[in-house]
This record gives sequence, structure tokens and C-alpha cells, in this order.
Amino acid sequence: MANNDTIKKTITVTLALCIVCSVVVSTAAVLLRPMQQMNQELDFKSNIIAAAGLSGEEGSVEEIFESRIKTRVVDLESGQFTDEVDPDSYDQWKAAKDPSRSMDLSGDEDIAGISRRERYAEVFLVENEQGELQTLVLPVRGYGLWSTLYGFMAIEADGNTVAGLTFYEHAETPGLGGEVDNPSWKAQWDGKKVYGDDGEVQLSVIKGSVDSSDPNAQYKVDGLSGATLTSKGVDNLVEFWLGDMGFKPFLKNLREGEA
Repeated sequence: MANNDTIKKTITVTLALCIVCSVVVSTAAVLLRPMQQMNQELDFKSNIIAAAGLSGEEGSVEEIFESRIKTRVVDLESGQFTDEVDPDSYDQWKAAKDPSRSMDLSGDEDIAGISRRERYAEVFLVENEQGELQTLVLPVRGYGLWSTLYGFMAIEADGNTVAGLTFYEHAETPGLGGEVDNPSWKAQWDGKKVYGDDGEVQLSVIKGSVDSSDPNAQYKVDGLSGATLTSKGVDNLVEFWLGDMGFKPFLKNLREGEA
């Protein structure tokens, strides 16, 4: 009787099993990739809808997005809409890593900790039934304690009032920095003002709680309890993306009808 317990046969069976498992896993990954990409796109659109305050509307994510939201691309240098980039195929985060489509940030400029800033950025215009601009949703990102936080900030048509904030990707500590996902904290942003009378960004996340009697309370949001560095990260990304290096020139042009 043949001996089936030899080292050679054991290795052969192990290798064959590894190859079969690799083929199965690789095949599954290829077959599931379109579904994963579709789910990622739906999640992306869901967060835009949430930031814009449209989650309660009837219809699927795709239906709400197609009927209420228009995607445009902005040249961050000029603060103008551009048709040089197709919004349907543009990947903003890939562009940020491409030296030919982005700029390197100096230490003083890079307050959000993103290293490079893309030349073009997508913006999402929410229109009412008359086709008038109701809300503008801006993509924002910045480093917190453990990770880069990716999210959306919605600004009302006046270009100066926050209509919503949401984050769709981060790896902050659950129960601490992860509270950026807490609905009650995100709700504090609604109605806050961005720019002061001098035109500079005044909106900020403070340590502790906002004093309602403070005349500048309209510019302040409570910091996250026990998450000082994450709160600072959110504060920095807000200052960056609503400042001169981000969407400030575009929002100024929008208010003046010159975007």
C-alpha cells in the first residue's frame, strides 16, 4: 500500500489547495468589483444628499441625486467653473496625488495635513424646482488624530451659511474622534456663519462648549469631548477648504455672480 503521509505528498496537496483558494479568491474579487464600486458610488452620493439635507425626500439615492443635484468642476486658482474637466470621469483624490494636476503645499499652507492640493475640485449644486441654487456641497478633507477625514460641507446659496456637514471616510477612535459621525454634533453646524466682516474665515471648532451669549457664537462649534486632536483636525480642514487655498475665491465669485 502506498504511503500517503510522505512530506512530498503533503507539500503537493498544500500547494494545490493554496492555488485553488487563490483562484477562487481572485475570481470572486474580480466578479464583485463592479458591485463594490457601485456601492461606493451610492455611499458617496448618499453623503452628498445627507449634507445637503435631502435625505428625507422620496425616491432612491440615484433618483434624488439625478433630480436635485448638478455636478460641476471648479478651478480653485481662479474660483471659476471650468468645462476643461469632465465631472463624470474626474477623480479628485487621484488628481491630488498627480504632480501634473496638483500643487505641493508648504508647511504654512498645509494646515489640513493633505500634502498636495488638486487644481480642480468637484462641487455639487442643489437646485430647487425653479432651477435656482439652493445649496452648494463642497468636498473637504484633512488629517485628524489617526487618519484623513473625508467629507462634505454644504453651504447655502449666500455662500456664507453652513447648511450641513458629514464625513464618509475616516479611522478616528470610536466613541471619541469617531463622534464626528454623531448626528447631534453634526447638527451644531447648521446655520453657522463662515466669514466675518473682514472676509476671513471665522468658523471654528473650539475647545469646550459654545457660550450662547458670546456675540461670536454664530462662528463657533463645540469641540468633541475627549478628542482634542480630531477636533483640531476638523477645525484645520474647515479653515483650509473655506480659505484662500480652497473654495474661498469660488464662493466670493458665486456671491458676486461671477463664478
